[in-house]
Amino acid sequence: MATKKNPAKSGVKPSSAKAPQAASRAGLSKKPLTLKAQALRQEVSKETSKEISKEDEKKRMQDSKLAQSDKSNKDDKLDKVDKKGKSKLKDKANEKVGDQGNSVLNGKANGKHLPEAVSGPAGKIPKTEPVLEKDLVKKPAGSLKSSLRIFQIYYEPWQRELVDPNFSALDNSKSKSEALDFGVFEQLLKSEYVKDAQLWGALSWRFAELTGMSGAEWVKNIQAHPGNDVYFCNPYPAIEALYHSAWLQGETAHPQFFALSQAIFQVVGLPLEELTSLHPSDTFSSANFLVATPKFWAAYLPWVRNVLSVANKKLPPRVRDLMHSRLADKQNLHNGASYVPFIIERLFPVFMKTAGKSMKAYKIALPERERELNVHLKLLREMKDVAHRTKSAWLGVCWVNYRNLYLTQVNGKDWSKKFLRAITPADIKFS
Repeated sequence: MATKKNPAKSGVKPSSAKAPQAASRAGLSKKPLTLKAQALRQEVSKETSKEISKEDEKKRMQDSKLAQSDKSNKDDKLDKVDKKGKSKLKDKANEKVGDQGNSVLNGKANGKHLPEAVSGPAGKIPKTEPVLEKDLVKKPAGSLKSSLRIFQIYYEPWQRELVDPNFSALDNSKSKSEALDFGVFEQLLKSEYVKDAQLWGALSWRFAELTGMSGAEWVKNIQAHPGNDVYFCNPYPAIEALYHSAWLQGETAHPQFFALSQAIFQVVGLPLEELTSLHPSDTFSSANFLVATPKFWAAYLPWVRNVLSVANKKLPPRVRDLMHSRLADKQNLHNGASYVPFIIERLFPVFMKTAGKSMKAYKIALPERERELNVHLKLLREMKDVAHRTKSAWLGVCWVNYRNLYLTQVNGKDWSKKFLRAITPADIKFS
């Protein structure tokens, strides 16, 4: 342990009589100097002054060099600042030009309110390839001058802030359509907003959250695979691994969904086997994230509307009332939506196998969602895909057994007792 040291005791008390003696020992004697000593001191003083002058001159030279170096550095910094300032001015000018272009979207056309165009700071736009980024700056997706026009739907003011800078914001707060996003598609088809567009679509305000993808990446995927009639994705890849079809999965999320779907398919004349057969993962689509050609929209939208119209006319009143009831959203996860939007979002694969079978579709992969799959889900999906590709009923049964074991372990016995039988058809069929 460190201790504080005390000063040594000399045993001698200080006194004024000893002071001159102490001063003499220190070389500070107060005796007058001789003439010779004075002359010597003056000579030493002159030499010392010369040395000091030399040192001062040397120091001044060093200070001068440092000043020049500092000035050079400052000039470089000023030059960089000046360039940066010019760059900022250029960016400001570009923003101003962009704002002028966006004023077309924020104005009125034919008495209707146009969708807002999003223009965010360049630092917030996800990085893309130079060619794509240059193209997006000139004609962002959603611009009325772009051949690719993508709108992003929002319902609340705070959702507006989540709109991707590469899309055009579309306020749907006043819409009362039971069909939700589908109603927006129908409105856009009749509007001037998509006139002369080669591809167009409207995505949810939750696009980034559900896909894990930026708008720039979405556009890049579309431009990298030209020639398709429709581009889509599936934000829930686990469904591809665990269910025969999205229709059977709906039974676990919406009460009586499968029975209602069967009734609709029967009265409309759609193939019932689509509900229960094994579907490969590349056909699953569980959201209305669609960007497509005018040809696709002109065929798909009337087809879906016809399905709903025929169902409304031919379904028994009790079943029709169920279709439009809020029982579909008992937990109010979708603002009390009816069964209609959940039926519509599952009709896309059916359309592509029936009325739209001549059209080409491209499924955009979602790397962020894929990374969320555990090893069992990856194996289950691969097993089902191989069974479908080889039309192996035996492998299909193996997949069902593995799947049932997985769901029981993950969701528990109560869930399995309630749903496993309902989502497991007696026979293995392939779509």
